[in-house]
Amino acid sequence: MTRPNILVVMVDQLNGTLFPDGPADWLHAPNLKALAARSVRFANTYTASPLCAPARASFMSGQLPSQTRVYDNAAEFASDIPTYAHHLRRAGYQTALSGKMHFVGPDQLHGFEERLTTDIYPADFGWTPDYRRPGERIDWWYHNLGSVTGAGVAEITNQLEYDDEVAFHAVQKLYDLARGKDARPWCLTVSFTHPHDPYVARRKYWDLYEACDHLLPEGPALTYEDQDPHAQRLLDASDWRNFDIGKDEIRRARRAYFANISYLDDKIGEILGALEATCQEAIVVFVSDHGDMLGERGLWFKMSFFEGSARVPLMIAAPGLEPQRIDDSVSTLDVVPTLCALADANIQDVLSWTTGESLLGLIHGEPRETPVLMEYAAEGSIAPMVCIRSGPYKYVHCPADPPQLFDLVNDPDERVNLAGDPDHAAAARMFAEDVARRWNMESFDAAVRESQARRLVVYEALRNGAYFPWDYQPLARASERYMRNHMDLNILEETQRYPRGE
Repeated sequence: MTRPNILVVMVDQLNGTLFPDGPADWLHAPNLKALAARSVRFANTYTASPLCAPARASFMSGQLPSQTRVYDNAAEFASDIPTYAHHLRRAGYQTALSGKMHFVGPDQLHGFEERLTTDIYPADFGWTPDYRRPGERIDWWYHNLGSVTGAGVAEITNQLEYDDEVAFHAVQKLYDLARGKDARPWCLTVSFTHPHDPYVARRKYWDLYEACDHLLPEGPALTYEDQDPHAQRLLDASDWRNFDIGKDEIRRARRAYFANISYLDDKIGEILGALEATCQEAIVVFVSDHGDMLGERGLWFKMSFFEGSARVPLMIAAPGLEPQRIDDSVSTLDVVPTLCALADANIQDVLSWTTGESLLGLIHGEPRETPVLMEYAAEGSIAPMVCIRSGPYKYVHCPADPPQLFDLVNDPDERVNLAGDPDHAAAARMFAEDVARRWNMESFDAAVRESQARRLVVYEALRNGAYFPWDYQPLARASERYMRNHMDLNILEETQRYPRGE
């Protein structure tokens, strides 16, 4: 059989509530809107964990953090955990990554045959949280609200430099794939770091949102005293007392965030344009790792199960899939089995411990009864947290905090906790029993604490004396590029040209 090519486009920290059916009408995102028009659009997609490294390890493996053991942004992703890159490569695909995937540990490939860029974040254990020190801030790597007060315009930043490079290498790779030197089908993953804070954008995109009607959150901020205990910890972690966040700061931060969506849209347009110009066909998947609260409830960034943080966009354009909107709740965990089903890649050997399930049944009208599961055990938490999204409800459980139950149909802003409401006692009891069946929270907590303690020891040891970094070093292969004397110039010029007959 002829297996389809696959292009996975991932962005970072993109709030899924802005993608109710593709990009919201007021977003300047023509390329993503065109992609949405030919895609299956999943309006209620949730991350497996609302933080970069845990979310990405789960997205790539189809397993929750309690299975991958990637609990936080400094937890090693073990080499023996199969990813979609492994599954597709095993099925005969060439696999490549341009951009971020936040792999921690010495394995910086995880099934990718080729990596075109380094990562934007460190690969070591330096960002390890410590449950033994609840409330302690580590200012040099924890988010603080300086990202909000420092929002504005710049022509170049650390992140713009990175994503410019990611897009450039992705386009060059598509040109190279079009030359047809490798007969295998391909899977190219392109992963950007925007619109992740800091909220700084180029002027041309900033100017698009001068008259935007969405520069303030829809709901008012809660006072610190009115926040739930986890939200209070997140505010403390962001050092909120040392920053004065008023409406002007909020407008500027949100404006830059929206501007960076438009910046990404241009970059994605370059990639899709190269795909079209080279007459290559591919399944296209667009997804984010997690969201951003963007000032809703007075919260910023991610790290919670509230909609702005946990909900992400997901669109799949593929031959034979009728464009449509699907409102059922799904998970980024479902991408692995879906890609493998589309590529006819066998994953039977790992299905028994894969949490995600193929979306093709749902796409073709089959009912889906399984709930969406989420976990969080990183900064801002003092014990692992779990979440179940099922039907109209979202239920949050943490041994350290009171439970939360929200009816998202009648309370989409999650303002009313129904966990103690007598009229919802049966639902709360049902979810509590489901949590007890699915998780051993005591064992989960012990595993997280053991992992943290081990990594803190190893990190301190490896920083003493000679240091060998795990950060990925892309291979340039200069002796195999352009023209070299071991090459036949006539053959070179012919094979490097596409199309060849025009």
